[in-house]
Amino acid sequence: MAFNPLNRAFKTGRFAKDAKKAKIKDVELCVAIQQILLGQVDDLGGGVFKKRLNNNLHRSILLAKGGKYWIYEYLFAKKDRENIENDELLAFRLLASSYASLTDHQVGQLLINKDFVEICHDDKTEIQK
Repeated sequence: MAFNPLNRAFKTGRFAKDAKKAKIKDVELCVAIQQILLGQVDDLGGGVFKKRLNNNLHRSILLAKGGKYWIYEYLFAKKDRENIENDELLAFRLLASSYASLTDHQVGQLLINKDFVEICHDDKTEIQK
């Protein structure tokens, strides 16, 4: 799988704050998306994926919307916890299903409201300061 113009990656407002605190830059998140598209990710099912970041110090939970949108949803430090709990996984699957029904207009509104921050699109990275 290769990154194509239809692929876009976002981070939620909460993820953005946590990533900034962990000193994880958008460039690293976009590189991780490229790795995901090559299969270098743990598929937890139901549109939920776990990707290691920051030299394996952190784990991210990403939600996919039909192979078109990737959304960084949750970040945690490996030293704080090994994995997410089963009830959290079920909640993330439900959220991934909800994201799957988003229209382009709704995604635009999430961006305007700063609930989402776009970080990658068309092989480009939007560097957030």
